[in-house]
Formats: sequence, C-alpha cells, structure tokens
Amino acid sequence: MVWEPEVEEIRRRVEMAKQMGAEDRLETHRKRGKLTVRERLAAFVGEESFQEIGRLSGTAVYEDDELASFTPASTIIGIGDLGGRKVVINASDFTVRGGVPGKAEHVQQLAIDWRLPYVRILDAVGGSVRTFETLGRTYIPVNPGTPGIEKLLCQSPVVSAALGSVAGLPAVEACLAHFNVMVKGVSQVFAGGPPVVKAAFGVDISKEELGDERTQVYEAGVIDNLAETEEEAFEMIRQFLSYLPDNVWQLPPRVETGDDPERRDESLISAIPRDQRKIYKPRAIIDAVVDKDSFFEIAPHYGRSRMLGLARVDGYSVGVMINNPKIYGGSMDVAAGNKVIRFLQLCDTFHLPMVYLADEPGFLVGLEQQRQGIVRGGAKMLCATLRTRMPWISILIRQLYGVAGQCHDRPSGMFKRVAWPSGHWGSMHIAGGVTAAYKRQIEEADDPEAEREAIEARLNALGSPFRSAEAFNVEDIIDPRDTRPMVAEFVRMAQPMLETQLGPGPTPYMP
Repeated sequence: MVWEPEVEEIRRRVEMAKQMGAEDRLETHRKRGKLTVRERLAAFVGEESFQEIGRLSGTAVYEDDELASFTPASTIIGIGDLGGRKVVINASDFTVRGGVPGKAEHVQQLAIDWRLPYVRILDAVGGSVRTFETLGRTYIPVNPGTPGIEKLLCQSPVVSAALGSVAGLPAVEACLAHFNVMVKGVSQVFAGGPPVVKAAFGVDISKEELGDERTQVYEAGVIDNLAETEEEAFEMIRQFLSYLPDNVWQLPPRVETGDDPERRDESLISAIPRDQRKIYKPRAIIDAVVDKDSFFEIAPHYGRSRMLGLARVDGYSVGVMINNPKIYGGSMDVAAGNKVIRFLQLCDTFHLPMVYLADEPGFLVGLEQQRQGIVRGGAKMLCATLRTRMPWISILIRQLYGVAGQCHDRPSGMFKRVAWPSGHWGSMHIAGGVTAAYKRQIEEADDPEAEREAIEARLNALGSPFRSAEAFNVEDIIDPRDTRPMVAEFVRMAQPMLETQLGPGPTPYMP
C-alpha cells in the first residue's frame, strides 16, 4: 500500500476530468439538445470499450503546492471498439473552451501508425483572438495536426461527425474525411461564424442560416448525410465503416447476409417501362440486385440525379451507382459529378468493386450548368473514371449518350459491360440530333415534319441493342432477372484481383 495516496490522487483527478466544463455550460449545452462529449463516447462505442489517452491532461491551479482546481482538456482522444474492430477517436468538448482543437497531432499519428480508422466527433470552434493576448503575440497559422492527414486519407477510413457549431479549422476537418454527417436542427458548419461575416460584409445572419443542413447538405454537399439525432449519426458511422477494411493493406470484411446470390428478382423484367418517357424507381432496382437490406446511401440529398452508396453482394462489399430519372431525367449535373468523383475515389482506395446500373442521358445542359462549369466538370468526371483500377461491371439498363455516357467504363480487362433489352445509346440523342445533322434535308422537304419523323424512325431502327451485340460493342444482352447472379459471380471473381491491389493506390485521395 506504499503508493495508495498517489493512486487515490489519480482517481480524484480522473473524476475531476469527467466533470467536463462548468455546470452552467453543461446546462446550456444540454438545452440545445446535445449530448455531452462523455455521453457521445458512450453512445458510439460504449463507456467500457473506450480506452482514453491523456485522461489527466488539462489545466491545473495549485495553491500551496496543492491542487485547487482542474479544467480538463477540450479534446478527448482514445481507442474504441466497434463490433470487435478498433477505431481511433478524437472528440471535442464544447463545454471546455468551445472545444478548441487539441491533441490532434498525436491521435492522428496513432491512426497512421496503427493503420486504424479515424473518427472525429466535432463540436468545436477554431482559433480565437484571445490566444494572441495569452501568447503576447500573433502567430503564423500552422496547425501541427494538419500535416499527415493527406497520408491518412490514402491509408485508413476517416469519418467526421459535426454535432454542434463547427467553425474554422474543425469545419475543414469535417471535410477532411471519406464520409461525414451532421444532425438536423442542431449542427452548423462554416468557415467563419456570424460575427466574422458581420465584420467582413456588414451582413447580419444567424448561424443556422449560415451553416445548417439547408446550405451544407442540400445545397453545397459539404456534409454527406443528415441524421435526425446524434444516436442516428453514430449508427450511420458504424454502418459506413462496416463496409470498409481497417486500412488499404486489407480487403473489406465479408459478412454473411443470408441472401441467395442466385436469387432472380421477378420485378426486374418489368422494372424499365417500354415507354421511354416514363420513369422507374431506381432504389427498387438496387434492392433487387444487392443483398437484402444492405444498401447504405451516401449523400442522398445532394447531386440527386445520381444515387450511390455502399452495399453487399454475396456478403462482399461493393460500391453501387444508378442514375435517378426523377431528377433531370438522370442527367449528370456539376453536383452529381462531384459526388461521383469522391465516391469513385473511396471505392478505389479501399478495394470495393464497382456496380453501375447505367442510365445516362448525358451531361445536363442549360445556362445555369454552363455558369457552374459543366464542361470542366465533365472533363474531371471522365478523368476520374479512367484513373480507377478496381474491377467494374456496368449494366446498361436504359440509355448512354454523349461524353457522360463514356463515364461508365475504362479500357481494362477488369471491366465488364452488359445490357438489358431496354438499352439504347449513341453519341447523342436521335431526337435532337436529327434536327442538327439533317437540317438542310428537312427544310427542303415538301413536308419537313414528315421528313424529320421518317429520318428518326430510320435511325431508331438502327438503335436496337442487338445490333451493338452483333458488333461486340457490348458483351451480352441479358434477361434483367439474371443481373444479380451475374453481379455476384463478377464480385467473387474480383476478390483475388483485389488482393493484388492491396496497399495505397497510385492516385492520392482528394476530399
């Protein structure tokens, strides 16, 4: 019992650290509908699972060499357990100095060296001018925790949860991730808050107007997913990570789903209407192809003309994409292109085969898209597709047109392309192309409208997918009900090849 007094002092200090910020700050925090940082850790990985690092760190005040008061650090770091898998966690405590970042350099290096997933629980502001007074000087903005993140993003899954007002550096950290989430009505994300906006532009704006889900999820796509509660946000993170390996030196874990890979869903034979003007339900097609209840959609509120996410086929993790005919007819706009590029990088980095149910009418046209840079966006999308290396299967369920239609494949033996009988394609749509290509012939005809219709009918006859199959322009035309068994076989075949790709990819991940 020689060291019992010191051991008791450890217990006392640990309890003081667990008190977090002052009671009035905790009360204000809870009134905003937010969990405390300790409650968040318990909800995410369980109180017993979390192994805290630096639990005694903070600011102490001594009187006569005795500890008079103790303010814990504004950041809690450690390692938690998610279903038997370790994750490194960095959680900010807004009740202590606004959750100002700290310990990031250490915890990030921990994730790099141990090759573990890294999860940030963000509820924090960035720098403060108060620091200048404390230091007695200003300083050149260099954050020791920032260098190295570019390496980690190419190595292990990184996830950020914005669970309050997240500003400055923490806001950027929310985006330095493969996946991020915020909570409806609770979270805001911005580079500079309302006071900064007021000083810069003389505009009064609330933090909600500036950075809640309306701008960050629906308009800008800065945050991928929106949760109703913090608990739901944590569940999204758990689900996202379940599809990925701990690092790029491993394959994603296989999960037994109990869904027969040979299942032939009868709904697929009628999924695409014969009338090309009618739309279909893209989610229903995905659900009929992948393992039941396995599809996890990413960024459902942004770039909505393309639906994408993670799923399982015969228990193996895959990336899945499908065009959404309910939005712009499925045409790719700048937002959808940005979303797809990030998704391709994610799947390529962590060795997930790509399954694309393609129905691409082309890049979205019009003045607004021109102003947003659709042409350059399309060029980026094409390059991003060509840079991928993962095995890729495209099922052409309806249409492929123009340069956007090229973004469904790449020159590789690990690319497979088949079509449904509903497929049709070309350099451009026949209806619009006839008017341009046959303009003079139509104008000089006795009945221009009849001439246009005749030309369209003649060209449409050439648009049969069977003619493309005869020319080996497509590998096969299949019964739509055979899609799942074919995809399952392709994904199984991909596994040995993916093993040869273990390790960091040739193209750095860019958030």
